[in-house]
Amino acid sequence: MKNGKFLLGLAVQLLAAAVIFGVIVFWRGQCNTMRWVGLCIGLPALVGLFVARFQLGKSFAVTPQAKQLVTHGLYLKIRNPMYVFSSLLIVGFALATQLPLVCLILVVLVPMQLFRARQESQILEQKFGDEYRAYRKNTWF
Repeated sequence: MKNGKFLLGLAVQLLAAAVIFGVIVFWRGQCNTMRWVGLCIGLPALVGLFVARFQLGKSFAVTPQAKQLVTHGLYLKIRNPMYVFSSLLIVGFALATQLPLVCLILVVLVPMQLFRARQESQILEQKFGDEYRAYRKNTWF
């Protein structure tokens, strides 16, 4: 049952990201340079988000928790790749749709992600101590 729950959560999150990307692709508007730049940012961001979520596996939680220290794949160089790629997906969405109001999502999202990343970092440091501190020194955000 736990594996099914993991796969369902993964599917729902990826569906939401795919819908955002689908809106970018099928947005009614000019097919200009900004739209192409948005697509060029959005597609790799969507792939990165998928990969990061998959690599995080069962360590993913809605609330900050320290189930295990994930240090492989994208997490080898980036401590919070899901935050990085979700922000880039929104940037791609904003550029492709050329709706300035979409940038407000980033104004709210980025501070929330920074706050959450700090919380997660504290929890991971409490549980994994020196192992986490060494990992943190060799990774970005």
